[in-house]
Order: sequence, then structure tokens, then C-alpha cells
Amino acid sequence: MKNGLEDVIAAETQLSDVDGEAGRLIIRGVSLDHLVAGGTYEGGAALLLDGLMERSFNEAELRGWLAKARTKAFVHIEAADAALLALPPVDAMRALIARLPDGDDFDTALALLAAPAVLLPAVLRLQCDQKPIAPDAALSQAADILRMLTGKLPSKEQVAALDTYLVTISDHGLNASTFASRVIASTQAGLTSSVLAALSALKGPLHGGAPGPVLDMLDAVGTAENAGRWLGGALDRGERLMGFGHRIYRVRDPRADALKGALKPLITSGQVDSARSALAQAVEAAALAILKARKPDRPLDVNVEFYTALLLEALGFPREAFTGVFAIGRTVGWLAHAREQALDGRLIRPRSVYVGPLPAAA
Repeated sequence: MKNGLEDVIAAETQLSDVDGEAGRLIIRGVSLDHLVAGGTYEGGAALLLDGLMERSFNEAELRGWLAKARTKAFVHIEAADAALLALPPVDAMRALIARLPDGDDFDTALALLAAPAVLLPAVLRLQCDQKPIAPDAALSQAADILRMLTGKLPSKEQVAALDTYLVTISDHGLNASTFASRVIASTQAGLTSSVLAALSALKGPLHGGAPGPVLDMLDAVGTAENAGRWLGGALDRGERLMGFGHRIYRVRDPRADALKGALKPLITSGQVDSARSALAQAVEAAALAILKARKPDRPLDVNVEFYTALLLEALGFPREAFTGVFAIGRTVGWLAHAREQALDGRLIRPRSVYVGPLPAAA
């Protein structure tokens, strides 16, 4: 028995390979650093879904179809009543996604790719007593998300940063939410069911719910000069340093470097608060030094959560919405895995070992 299914191989996949020892992520045969170099959400989605749907398509075609799907998805915001808007953003978004038909075809996949991108900005605006903004079919997915969130056309640096984020987190092996998606798909339930199951797993704080606390940590540190003292005190109290360490990676998380690179144009163009940037750099340096000194036999480096928090904050997303933004990017991976499982896999049915009491002897 492997607690947590540690090192258990449960699927063969052509979608992504996570090499924790080398710090390498490959998506559909393309290394992450090459994939994010000028890559777009639509390009990454077309790569992941290639050959898994009933029709073939390229990046440009997918952009056009997604634009139309975003327009169709906007109608579902009419169901956002007071009770739904009282929920956390990711829960409200999940409830609205549940309104979509539960098919297993390309149109269902398009609807599921478009809906989170439309519904999350709309929910966030409604929760701030602002009117939702309808999609603009002339824009790319990343540009339209930012416009629907802020009401303003984003800069090219902002669009590129969000594209990089969405591509970077599009797929990452057989993590908890992706495994949930494959389990549901193996029962021959629809794609909407698979995505809802995955989203429910993602919201847990041990999976996709962790980037927000990185900002809480930065707020608590306060100044660059206080970084070493605060971080040392946190470790003395047995607390985890948010944004550091990963269950798979034994070296630096390659996604962290991709997102750090995406932040640089925002910093140099003055679109990120310079004090916030300096604080983050001081915290990163201090945390790595302290972790190396205190845990020399346990490699702990920056993970994707650290720079996710900084990037999404710079783009204007509130920290309570970070898990929802993660879902916008990861949905394409969930869909690809669900289709791969449905096409090539079988019903997932592991065994358990009974450790309870036995019946009394007669």
C-alpha cells in the first residue's frame, strides 16, 4: 500500500512529463521554456487538445471559436443571485459552470474553456457591485479576461504575462485535480462532470488554493529588512514558508522561472509596484538562505505559487480569486486528460486494504 499513491503509476499519457530531479516540464513534446517564449493560451490549448477531439484545428481557428464560445457563456451570469455571489469566487464560478451541458464533444470542450474565463471576472465585478462586462470577440482569451476584469484594454505586457501564466499551468502530470478528472472520465461521464470534479479538487489548500497566502506572507514581512527575521521566526514556530518547496521537484520549479520572466516586462515598464517587487526579491533570497541552512538535506526551492501570487496581483486579480484564475488555465489540461482517458483508458478502480475489526467468531 502506498499512502497518497506515492510513486504509483496510474496512467500512460502523451500530455506532460514532470521530471522532479532535473526540474523539467515537457508538454506534448515541447519544453516549458520553449512553449512560453511568445506562446499564447490558444496555442497551448491547441497543442494539448491536438488529436483528442473529433475535429482537427489550429491556433487561429481555436481563437475564433473560443471568442464565440465566450459570448455564449456570458448568458450564464444571469443566474448569479445573491446567494451565489455570497460564495467565494471559485465556488460561485463552479456553480455557474455546472449549468453547462455535460457532453463529451468539441462544442462542450469549447464551452468549458470559455466559461471560466468569462464567469470569474463577471463574478468578481458583481461582488464589488460593478456591472459585468460582456466578452469582446475581437480579442484573444488572455486580453479579454483582463478587459472583462478591469474594464480597460490591457497593455501588451499584461496580455503577454497572463498568456505565459495560462500556458505555464496548463498541465502538470497526474496531480490531484487531473487525477480526479481522469477518474470521472473513466466512468464515461461527460466533460463537464470531469471539469467540475477537478475544480473541486483544485480548491483545496494543499493543491491550487495556496498562492494567496504568499501575499499574506509578504504583507506580514512588511519590509525587505525584516525578511530574514520574520522568516526565521515563522520556521521557529513550525510554520511553512508559502511559495517554497514542492512534492515533486527536488530542484527549482521550472514554472517559477517562467513566471518570474513574465513579471520582468511589467516591472521594467513600471506596471508593478517597485517596493512590492523589492520586497519579494528580498523574501526569496532570505528564504532560500534560511532553508538551505536549516534543512541542508531537504532541497527546498521556489515553487510556482510564489510567482503566481506576484504576477496575478500585478494583473489586478484579488487574492481570493487566484484559484479561479488557476482553473482558467488548467481546464484545458483537465479536458485533454479526460479525453485521453475516455479514448484509451478503462474504468479506474483501485483496491483498498481493510484494516478494520473482523466479525466475532461464532
